[in-house]
Amino acid sequence: MKAIRLATLIVGALCLSQCSLPEFPFLSSRTEMVRRPMTIMPPFASQPTLYVWHGSSQPGPLSVNIDLSEQKAYLFKGGQNVGWTYVASGRSGFSSPTGTFRIMEKIVNKRSNRYGMIVDRNGDVVNSNATAGVSRVPPGGRFVGASMPYWMRITSYGVGMHAGAIPNPGSPASHGCIRLPRDMAETIFQHASVGARVTIMQ
Repeated sequence: MKAIRLATLIVGALCLSQCSLPEFPFLSSRTEMVRRPMTIMPPFASQPTLYVWHGSSQPGPLSVNIDLSEQKAYLFKGGQNVGWTYVASGRSGFSSPTGTFRIMEKIVNKRSNRYGMIVDRNGDVVNSNATAGVSRVPPGGRFVGASMPYWMRITSYGVGMHAGAIPNPGSPASHGCIRLPRDMAETIFQHASVGARVTIMQ
């Protein structure tokens, strides 16, 4: 009897020394879930959404309300909101005008006659931030106005809306014009007629 009792104690000790429970599938899977939790990665996005448009089928004339404090433009057709877009208005020292304006002219491919770059006789850029009549032009060189696709003039003194870089969405960046993402500039150009209302508020 002593031999049997001794053998039972030894087997029990060996079982306890394993530091584990008998394997049951439901316990095993639960332990696995705790050890390896699922990681959900956010969707890849290098920039915030620059614009939203859903006005192609909406009837009525297009109007644009630009909020400089938000650096956003809100688009309306027939009184209904049909989208919004980030803009880049005039930076410090080049403030954009405020008030109510009308689109005075539309030009698909326009270049600035005031701001641009200076190239030398070989066509190499020697000044990428030049002002016509102010920046020095080397012998044989010339001034090349900045490209302003889908130009929509709103003042007689050269301010308009056009496609351009939005380097930091939510922050001003231009010489006074209202820059738009290229696709949205093209959309507004297609849907806004000469005479369309553009309101700019601080």
